[in-house]
Amino acid sequence: MEKTQLRRSLLKQRQSMSLTEWKQKSDRICTNLLSSPQFTQAKTVLAYFSFRQEPDLSPLLENTLTKIWGMPRCVGDSLLWHQWTPNNSVQIGAYGIPEPHPNAPILSYEQVDLILVPCVACDQQGYRLGYGGGYYDRLFAAPEWTNKFTIGIVFDFAYLSQLPIDPWDKPLHAVCTETKLVVSC
Repeated sequence: MEKTQLRRSLLKQRQSMSLTEWKQKSDRICTNLLSSPQFTQAKTVLAYFSFRQEPDLSPLLENTLTKIWGMPRCVGDSLLWHQWTPNNSVQIGAYGIPEPHPNAPILSYEQVDLILVPCVACDQQGYRLGYGGGYYDRLFAAPEWTNKFTIGIVFDFAYLSQLPIDPWDKPLHAVCTETKLVVSC
């Protein structure tokens, strides 16, 4: 199956979950992240605001105030990472996705220890299927970001044995679902 069809099918499946099921599975993902050494040792974590029933990481944001959180803002064809705390407001940005305000402090790549990556799907080799905009592909292709530890965040049904990949796709270091955290490289 090609990426476009696979993306459409998985997004439909994700959006068919009940609110209760989505919340329970999201909470389990947060629990798995909280027990991972990659997360517990990280001081600065890049994350995302849940959109279209992506796994919800808000319990992490609210319960781990010892971390510095970075949230993305789409600027042109790039992601800019802004420092964010739970008491900061957000605005609706590109594609209808919540984003930090443009005047929030910007985080540099030197500060970042861990990136929690939103995904439509991930495979057992660590490759991800995104939304098709290429924002994370461009981020991970930049030399300064290549050694940052990345964890793809997906529900179990979207953790597949293999995804179609393109030459520019870079594997993530780990994948976290509601039942497991698998380090792939």
